[in-house]
Amino acid sequence: MRVLILSFYFEPDLSAGSFRTTSLVNALHDILPPGAEVDVVTTLPNRYQTFSVDAPARESRGQVTIHRISLPRHQSGMIDQSKAFYSFARGVSAIIADRRFDVVYATSSRLMTAVLGAWARKRTRAKLFLDIRDIFADTMKDIFSGPASVAVGGMASLLERYAIRSATRVNLVSPGFLPYFSERYPRQHFTSLTNGIDDEFISAGVRQRRPSPRSGGSGTITVVYAGNIGEGQGLHLILPQLGLILGDGVRFRVIGDGGRKPELANAIEAAGLSNVELLNPMNRESLLREYLDADVLFLHLNRFDAFQKVLPSKIFEYAALGKPVWAGVSGFAAAFLRSEVSNCAVFPPCDAAAGAEALNALRPEDAPRDEFVRKFARTGISAQLAKDIIELGMQDTKD
Repeated sequence: MRVLILSFYFEPDLSAGSFRTTSLVNALHDILPPGAEVDVVTTLPNRYQTFSVDAPARESRGQVTIHRISLPRHQSGMIDQSKAFYSFARGVSAIIADRRFDVVYATSSRLMTAVLGAWARKRTRAKLFLDIRDIFADTMKDIFSGPASVAVGGMASLLERYAIRSATRVNLVSPGFLPYFSERYPRQHFTSLTNGIDDEFISAGVRQRRPSPRSGGSGTITVVYAGNIGEGQGLHLILPQLGLILGDGVRFRVIGDGGRKPELANAIEAAGLSNVELLNPMNRESLLREYLDADVLFLHLNRFDAFQKVLPSKIFEYAALGKPVWAGVSGFAAAFLRSEVSNCAVFPPCDAAAGAEALNALRPEDAPRDEFVRKFARTGISAQLAKDIIELGMQDTKD
């Protein structure tokens, strides 16, 4: 049996897709039948220009071979991203030329990775397993306006239809996606294996078994955000206002990079804020230290209709550490936090007044969330995903 895995990001790159795919490959490695082979086709680390780390272009791990494709230097704009993906697609085409696979697995927050998976399925006469981490057609309608929204949204819908209808199996990372996809593709069967908690965060959380008081109202509260700083997160629309409202009683440490970081930096400077600090992306060991030193962990999504359905991967690592979680989200993510995560304050996105009020509702303490960790440990989720891929590979091919 041969399995092809397509993921734009993979370790040591920093992204939700990288962490998810790396964990899946490790789980596959543990249960591969004798003689089975896995080829992972991904990119050399490129997630952030401000985080550079080396990785081999080709790497063998037993029955797993990892191919990392070099991309041209690019920023977060649509044109640069398109050029980068074109390089990735060309690399994939060269690697799989004249080869056969039993299963093509593609994980896609970028719609085109799913489309590439559908193309590779046809070229290699394999079955296709899609792992959908975003609804690109919805997101494009929010980002663009007027005729451009109609045109881009229509094209995205056509590409989405091609990818989903090419798949033998489709997993949705957020259960909030299910109504959207079930309505449009009633003949397709969907599963929902979510993102999860990596072992590093579980181990860090275990070190805080007893509830411990934080600074609370007796001193400055340190709030940490880590992740992308783009249009989707909308930090430039909320953090400057929160910094002004909360003043010196709260110190924000914002770790990451993205297309809206310059705008956020300009807004912070224009407001004369000294309580919002921007830091470059860092490796997980350093990031964990930042998390553990924080009083509160912060999450925010922009006010887009598409984000009513998403379930951010950041929720899982935040909640595992036992820290108070402060989240400007709506829709499914808000409902999930309220039902699954204790000591969590949720407020409407981009509403700074409501955000400041929500912060005051948090209990100033660390406390383990044992049931949450048991339920959403990444190892269990990845093991099930790997089992599903092997099972699909064992089935007779019908086309």
